[in-house]
Amino acid sequence: MQIIERTRVFNGHYKVNQLIVQDGDAQLKREQFAPGKAVAALVYDTAQQVYVLTRQFRIGPEAEILEIAAGMIDQGEAPETAVRREIHEELGYEVDKLEEIVCIWPSPGTSSEEITVYYAEVSRKTGAGGGLAEENEHIEMVELRWEVLVAEPLRDAKTVIAVQWVQVRR
Repeated sequence: MQIIERTRVFNGHYKVNQLIVQDGDAQLKREQFAPGKAVAALVYDTAQQVYVLTRQFRIGPEAEILEIAAGMIDQGEAPETAVRREIHEELGYEVDKLEEIVCIWPSPGTSSEEITVYYAEVSRKTGAGGGLAEENEHIEMVELRWEVLVAEPLRDAKTVIAVQWVQVRR
């Protein structure tokens, strides 16, 4: 299969492309959700010995969900810079240690979104967290001990991956 044409058919908060895909003699039209590149991090506060996650309303499930800190990479920004920025905006922490876990396509059948998932250790809270008012973010910070975190019914893929990554290494 080969993409022979790409047209932006929606250019709002999110982007949607229409692709023409050559498959042998057939040409197929497919829509592609194109939100961009993102970062996410499972944050561990080494001073308090708790994992710090977020709870916020998400459009996809139309509900508040528990998930790791995450956000989009700005144009020209390095993923490591973006994840440090997001951790500070959402949780108020400065990062002491950062380790990349994996770079994933969470839904490759329909989306070009790519998320780089990290594990971050923190010990210094220098901001309020909670997200940015100008981005209409209303983020609740949730601190959980390991035993409570692994008992949570997690449904967000990047969060499940990060928690399982830690679980394998404990």
